[in-house]
Amino acid sequence: MFHAGDQIENPVTGERLVFHETSAETNGERVVFETIVRPGGFVAAAHVHPFQTERFEVLAGTLGMRQGRTKIELGAGEVATVDPGTPHKFWNAGEVEVRFLCTVAPALQFERLIETMYSLAAAGKTNRKGMPSPLRLAVIANHHFDDVRLPTIPQSLQKLALVLGAPAGKLLGFTPNFDALPGELEPALA
Repeated sequence: MFHAGDQIENPVTGERLVFHETSAETNGERVVFETIVRPGGFVAAAHVHPFQTERFEVLAGTLGMRQGRTKIELGAGEVATVDPGTPHKFWNAGEVEVRFLCTVAPALQFERLIETMYSLAAAGKTNRKGMPSPLRLAVIANHHFDDVRLPTIPQSLQKLALVLGAPAGKLLGFTPNFDALPGELEPALA
């Protein structure tokens, strides 16, 4: 569980989050965090939040975003809001760190999803794009289906694939959260 002031880093994607308000502190209404993305950094994949609104307020640097089919760049003081169901991704579009305040509402299990994905990356359990193995991802995605989905595959096909893939991943010992298997390193949270 995160508290205001806690940080977590994804060394693969180049993102660091500093929590300002957590789900526990807002009674699940929202989670607010500052995101710092190094030059060349990016979010792991384009995605959709089916029930959450995500607001990006750029504090410094240049944030590149794709919202649906629209590609934009935002500078300090500019804001973008991504409505539920809208495919999106972001990246550092500049030469220096980009910093932005991000609000996700309602919080749902967003913090746990971030903790899992960033911890896997810190433990060396993702590919160079920050994604874990397909069966491990199936277990995580099945558990977090209300938090995040793929933008291009119909939801019914995604759920079918997860219903088939998640049990296979669980047989291998994978859980929806990052619980290190024997021989795996524990991640270091900042």
